[in-house]
Amino acid sequence: MSAKTPTPGPKVGNLAPALRAESEAIYAAAGAGVLGAIYGLVVALGAPDLQLEEVARSFGLLAAIGGSLVAIAVSITGYWRSRNLPGQEWRRSLPSWKFTVNTISVVIAHTALTFLAVYAGYRLIGQGFIGLPIITFWSIVLMSVTLGLTAYIVYLSVSRMTTQRMSSLLMAFVVIGTFTAMITTPDAGWWKIHFSQLGSFSDLSSYVFNGTLIAGGLLVTTFAVYIANDLTSLRRTRMLQYSRAPRVVSTLFVIMGTMLALVGVFPVNVHLLLHNLSAIGMAIVFLVLLIAGPKVLRGMPSAYFLSSWAFLAATVVSIVLFFVGYFTLTALEIIVFALIFAWIAVFIRFLGVTSQRA
Repeated sequence: MSAKTPTPGPKVGNLAPALRAESEAIYAAAGAGVLGAIYGLVVALGAPDLQLEEVARSFGLLAAIGGSLVAIAVSITGYWRSRNLPGQEWRRSLPSWKFTVNTISVVIAHTALTFLAVYAGYRLIGQGFIGLPIITFWSIVLMSVTLGLTAYIVYLSVSRMTTQRMSSLLMAFVVIGTFTAMITTPDAGWWKIHFSQLGSFSDLSSYVFNGTLIAGGLLVTTFAVYIANDLTSLRRTRMLQYSRAPRVVSTLFVIMGTMLALVGVFPVNVHLLLHNLSAIGMAIVFLVLLIAGPKVLRGMPSAYFLSSWAFLAATVVSIVLFFVGYFTLTALEIIVFALIFAWIAVFIRFLGVTSQRA
């Protein structure tokens, strides 16, 4: 009678880091939930009869502030601890200044995304419960759940940060921030002027819009660190032929992210020239990345270059249609803005697949 060959079990070494991160996320959620309950009680006692749908003074705004504070603490802790996890060890070799900037960008992005997601979520819920006051019980429960979920999601996000995850984070952040600014702007006819009109008011909607651009720009610059690491791995395996590809591409991403952040730093009503120069600079870097791709990124899949030429053609056609009067300035800005971030998502996805093939 032959002995049965034992079925190999899961590799404990691979499961241990993921299990540790999951456990720590639960502990963080539990602690944040308790703080949320206390915060909810303080809010209920200090500001009774808050409603969900109000803009300037609402329960959702206070929940977003509380969630942001939790996101700051959790993202700093989680991102710092995750540097020892498999696949993240390369971050320990970064210069201290670069590691610090990288950490700050990740923290700001998660904090801002938390604020936008919580605020927009409660605004949406408030449209279905117009006039409903938040009593003490629900204030405690909702704050506890909001802060607890925030801690859990943010901790797992920063603990498993990769180039692909950062791309998804950027897309979610930009979309939620832009749409939040659109639905809260005091000028319903903003689209008749230009896209940047959303950031020209001294209210929450403009702070959201400009803050989205600034934090999004910081996140794009953080991409540079991850992209440089991925491209270096491809160069090491000889899949990329251009030796300076990691430095060139990462530098261009830093410049593009900086330009995007400056668009938010200088709203159109504060400094028109610097605002326009920053926007134009970002577009130029985008075009350089597309045009130089076949040389700098030689070795990437042919489908990537096909998609890059499609993005380039769409950009050129949009510019031509604007100059002939078919597109308005708002339409051109939105289309180019969407094309840039769509290309970033496609580039990151192809980079990840190519790295796996290596």
